[in-house]
Amino acid sequence: MNWEQLLSLKRFGDTTKRLRKEQDETRLGFEVDYDRIIFSAAFRSLQDKTQVIPLSKTDFVHTRLTHSLEVSVVGRSLGRIAGKKLLEKHPHLKETHGYQFNDFGAIVAAAALAHDIGNPPFGHSGEKAIGEYFKNGNGQQFKAQLSEKEFQDIIDFEGNANGYKLLTETREGVDGGLRLSYATLGAFMKYPKESLPKKATKHIADKKFGFFQSEKESFQEVANELGLVQTRSTDAISFARHPLTFLVEAADDICYTIIDFEDGINLGLISEDYALEYLIKLVKDSINTAKYNALKYKQDRLSYLRALAINTLIRDAISIFIANEEAILDGSFDVALLDKSGYKAQISDIIDVSVAQVYESQEVIEKEIAGYKIISDILEVYTRALVRTKEGCSSNYDALMLKTLPEFYRKTDQSTYQILLNTCCYVASLSDSAAVHIHNKIMGKQL
Repeated sequence: MNWEQLLSLKRFGDTTKRLRKEQDETRLGFEVDYDRIIFSAAFRSLQDKTQVIPLSKTDFVHTRLTHSLEVSVVGRSLGRIAGKKLLEKHPHLKETHGYQFNDFGAIVAAAALAHDIGNPPFGHSGEKAIGEYFKNGNGQQFKAQLSEKEFQDIIDFEGNANGYKLLTETREGVDGGLRLSYATLGAFMKYPKESLPKKATKHIADKKFGFFQSEKESFQEVANELGLVQTRSTDAISFARHPLTFLVEAADDICYTIIDFEDGINLGLISEDYALEYLIKLVKDSINTAKYNALKYKQDRLSYLRALAINTLIRDAISIFIANEEAILDGSFDVALLDKSGYKAQISDIIDVSVAQVYESQEVIEKEIAGYKIISDILEVYTRALVRTKEGCSSNYDALMLKTLPEFYRKTDQSTYQILLNTCCYVASLSDSAAVHIHNKIMGKQL
């Protein structure tokens, strides 16, 4: 892979090449990507979607929206620092093509901003709940009507693939979705492969999948334009990651490691004593002890430690990225940047505490159980109504239910796969509160 292609400004539908030297410096194409994402309806819905604790009523807890904004800020810093070093290493990118270090920051910031845009309500349990309905619930009945890959798309419903669909899907009058630059779409794609084969290797890019069968052609166009390396010689579509994806992933890893830990402490699920015990190992070279001891309030002490810890991990991730640039460009670098971190042991310790005290706390488990039931019931009602309508045997109740769907999701003149996938994507678009509200209506609990 080469940086000239990887930094492509091309957008869906372009008939002429966009050159970096011809860009308006007051409104760069990569910055337009950020704006289009932040003003999208899908991004706004993240304000009421779970990051860790579903339906939390406290101001301390991060939603998908606040998490995404923070990941974007960290990603921008990672991109800018990496960009500065890459331009020093490859001066022709600036001298011949006009790229600036801020371009790298803008690409990573935009991709990081969108990294959770396709996630369903109720956190990662929401993804599992959608898949479970089709794998072990009443949705099993549709297996015979789908290809193997189509069925895999649904039983392993993936927020990353749904995110790519949201960003690129053509609708009537809206060709190419948000029409983001291909560089940003490439950086967004953590798992540039289809749903099968599943976890074919231990390479980080094979961990999950990044697009549904409905977006296969679109993804191939983006991958080919960027010059991503194909990683399989079979008919299974699989490419190496865009190098900047590693920085997007690092930004996400840094934020959830440190900030979910901070949330747990602010909620009283983790003792504040753990903060100093675990974070001090990350900040011991940069902490101002006098300043720390002068902070009277717990929240201020945690904020100070968090900022230092994030800065430490940013610098560490950049050094790993630059040291492994060649392997990243040829697709052979096969782990997340933080897996090579000099602070890997400390990061693992923090995550272990967060898992035990926060992710598996009774409050989280109880709300995830409720989320499973809510999502299953909504899928049951809408898939039944849509498929029966397609088959010409719908009931009056089915017709009433279809009227509650946004118009885009009511279509029944398409394949069963497309109907089921669209229904999954509709459920995934719901905020936590909206899902609860719809479920109450379906169950007759609210008029």
